[in-house]
Amino acid sequence: MTGPLVPLPGAGSNAIGKFTIGVSPIGDIPAFSFWNTVISQYANSPILTTLIQNFFQDLDQTANLDLIFDNILNLNTAQGYGLDVWGRILGVSRIVTVQAGRNFGFNEASPTVDPWNVSPFFTGVLLNNNFALTDASYRKLLNAKALANITNGTIPALNEILVTLFPGQGNAYVTDNGNMTMTYTFTFALSPTDAAIVTSSGVLPKPAGVTLTFVQL
Repeated sequence: MTGPLVPLPGAGSNAIGKFTIGVSPIGDIPAFSFWNTVISQYANSPILTTLIQNFFQDLDQTANLDLIFDNILNLNTAQGYGLDVWGRILGVSRIVTVQAGRNFGFNEASPTVDPWNVSPFFTGVLLNNNFALTDASYRKLLNAKALANITNGTIPALNEILVTLFPGQGNAYVTDNGNMTMTYTFTFALSPTDAAIVTSSGVLPKPAGVTLTFVQL
């Protein structure tokens, strides 16, 4: 990142030229010019000013601060490890439990098998139900959890969480049924990952003592 070029004070025939001051997307950082520390009698010494300029550039942490802000501190641009840090802060894991597929089998084998002509044969590979979200999906979940952590529990606030989780996918809304129950309704098909986020991540809040149900239309 570069900012305006600052001319050297007292530039003469032996002056180095111009020095580029770093600018950070974090905001306006006061630009520091090492020329403020060089007295005038040394300003036109090419060897001395080159040494000072190179030393300043080697110690300048603007680029590193930019990377820390973009990859860790800013939730909207954080990646990988940065999102995992946010997950620990907000209290939501990248790992969600996805419902395992069903297979053909006999009743005495397991309650998770289906009869003939309903589900495929078992392939012999045991699937792990734990699934790590991609950065894009995890970022949406973290934003929703951040809203859930500060929500006032009203219907508009809960609907805003749903909009954050499923932007542009269709209508999703919450209903207070008036009998100590509430329903999250989705008018679109939830993918296995989305269903896991809804049911197992714990990001969708509910009041204490209220029974929560999920409906797909």
